[in-house]
Amino acid sequence: MEENMHIDQIELSELLQIRRDKLAALQEGGADPFAITTFGQSQHAAEVLADFDVFAGKEVSVAGRMLSRRIMGKASFAHVQDKTGILQFYARREDVGEEAYAAFKQMDIGDIIGVAGTVFQTRTGETSVHAAKITLLSKSLRPLPEKFHGLKDPELRYRQRFVDLFVNAEVRENFFKRSAILSEIRDFMNGRGFIEVETPVLNTVASGAAARPFVTRHNTLDIDMYLRIATELHLKMCIVGGLERVYEIGRLFRNEGMDATHNPEFTTIEAYQAFTDYNGMMELCEELMAACCRRVCGGTRITYQGQDIDLTPPFARVTMNDAVKGVTGADFMGCATDEEARALAKSLHLELKDKTATRGQVLAAAFDAFAEETLVQPTFVTEYPVEISPLAKRKPGDPDVTERFELFIAGHEYANAFSELNDPIDQRERFAQQARERAKGDAEAMMVDEDFMLALEYGMPPTGGIGIGIDRLVMLLTDSATIRDVLLFPTMKPKGNG
Repeated sequence: MEENMHIDQIELSELLQIRRDKLAALQEGGADPFAITTFGQSQHAAEVLADFDVFAGKEVSVAGRMLSRRIMGKASFAHVQDKTGILQFYARREDVGEEAYAAFKQMDIGDIIGVAGTVFQTRTGETSVHAAKITLLSKSLRPLPEKFHGLKDPELRYRQRFVDLFVNAEVRENFFKRSAILSEIRDFMNGRGFIEVETPVLNTVASGAAARPFVTRHNTLDIDMYLRIATELHLKMCIVGGLERVYEIGRLFRNEGMDATHNPEFTTIEAYQAFTDYNGMMELCEELMAACCRRVCGGTRITYQGQDIDLTPPFARVTMNDAVKGVTGADFMGCATDEEARALAKSLHLELKDKTATRGQVLAAAFDAFAEETLVQPTFVTEYPVEISPLAKRKPGDPDVTERFELFIAGHEYANAFSELNDPIDQRERFAQQARERAKGDAEAMMVDEDFMLALEYGMPPTGGIGIGIDRLVMLLTDSATIRDVLLFPTMKPKGNG
């Protein structure tokens, strides 16, 4: 195996040198491709391919990466790929000139080229460009990896996304869809009177969510700072300031595990609306997701990983306790004491990390263990225990639960929303409880944000707030199995020892 690897390295080294020698010859001859600054690209491949009748016999200029070439003496067929697709062109020595044709034959697969000529159809009916001029715009000094011919090694694709993008059309399409989803979100929110704002990425406290933060150092101030784990508290300060409807699409950072639905940095939209509650956020959430689905999928019914999903509003609603009861028969919120709830969990063989867990914490653990994966169709799970909802209002008449929901689809969480807690006294008590949890060793418990507390004491109107995971939404609408398929450059462990 080592011998074969050594041979492969020698062969690659030789190929790299050949390409560098070709570049050196071009530069010595005064034809340095890297000296070219522009090219008049008149059309993209998809435009020409979509309507031959419009372009037949007309002159066009296309540009992109040469992916294939078949030389037949004095004439050649080749394919050039741009962001929209692949277009064939036909080059003949008598049309482009002997010197230019010889230069074309010296080009390599992977080179960036420009082709000017007239549109025609071959005998087999393939729309093509009859080249009059071929320009080398950039020299590819590295051959395309053999493993990229088709859908191959996922790790190689993620590490070399730049190759993955130009070799795999479905990958490019996913990122065009991601862009369209972001565009639709902004159009939807702006159309409802929200304004887009920007809040700090670096914070002096990590709060607004239960998560382990990344820590960095500010040299000038000589203090530790945290990459934000949520945008929530700053956005609610905007509500205090009277902006009434705000949202932010931004990157969050959580120093936690990595799996099919988690990456250390990820994108969310958080939105806050004064004078509404979590019911208003439910309506906003389901209409927003349906709008995004229509934008990129053409309707609200899709297939995700073999499961038929219907995103037509309204979505189903169930309390967390009823969701667990429906699967296990256990009524945790009906337990009279925390001890009774822990005993009920034990009867279900549910292992609790915290041996002093409260009734609400036990219910949340049971939901994660038994109910979450059963929720296939879009479902709002409501009435979360107050212990795990430090920023949400208590439900009137039932102080043990909050006006909070999470949206689940195909067994995964997509959104989290509250009737926002605006009582500064209650909020400080909740933060104090979080501080106690942190002191007990819970690295994900929130820190007290005194700036937010100060803002809250000035008065925040009744407010509904929501956070939606954009990466997971893109996964859903592109039928992607892993978050790495919808992140251009997912976090990867360095190769070797770094």
